[in-house]
Amino acid sequence: MFNNIGVSGLIIILIIALVIFGPSKLPQLGRAFGDTLREFRSSTKGVVDEITSDVKGENESASEKK
Repeated sequence: MFNNIGVSGLIIILIIALVIFGPSKLPQLGRAFGDTLREFRSSTKGVVDEITSDVKGENESASEKK
């Protein structure tokens, strides 16, 4: 999705965000975005770990039946 955005594109986005939100709100927005991203990553990691453990359990039970 963001593969085509280069350094100049990021600079333009940051300048637009600075104009829209102002310099006092930008750190708060960055912190909120970081917290949201961290929570999303931990949630998806939990789901992946759960699925992996379920698959391992099924494989072990299938090998015990043989």
